[in-house]
Amino acid sequence: MYQADPSAAISGRDGRNWFRRSEDWLDARGRKAWIIAMVLGFIVFWPVGLALLAYMIWGKKMFNQSCANRRHETHSWGRGRDHRMTFGSSGNTAFDAYKADTLRRLEEEQTAFESFLQRLRDAKDKSEFDNFMDDRARSNREQDANTPPDVTKTGEY
Repeated sequence: MYQADPSAAISGRDGRNWFRRSEDWLDARGRKAWIIAMVLGFIVFWPVGLALLAYMIWGKKMFNQSCANRRHETHSWGRGRDHRMTFGSSGNTAFDAYKADTLRRLEEEQTAFESFLQRLRDAKDKSEFDNFMDDRARSNREQDANTPPDVTKTGEY
């Protein structure tokens, strides 16, 4: 922060208003602090909670990331751009070798499992499509069987 005197934040002598200081304080503590402040605002006086909710939504405090980014971040913890583990060495070479081998094996298992799931999805899609085509062919045969043939006498108009 840019304040020189620690007591300046309490007394408000730093030139910023109380709202900006409150916002900075909540930002420093994260999204959970904003949600707790909103719930307490609803409990104390509902318009305060509603105002905080509106500020969080339109001020992009609550939804500042897309779901895809969040999902990617949770699955790629500790990985660099080249998907190698970026954790530092523990100092024990035997443990580091074991850890690297285990993590490599787990990544291979995860890749194999994801490809297995994709094959299951593909098989299910093919099965559903085959059932659809069979039902369609059966309904066409039934419709053809129920439709009387168009018999016209030759020579008559």
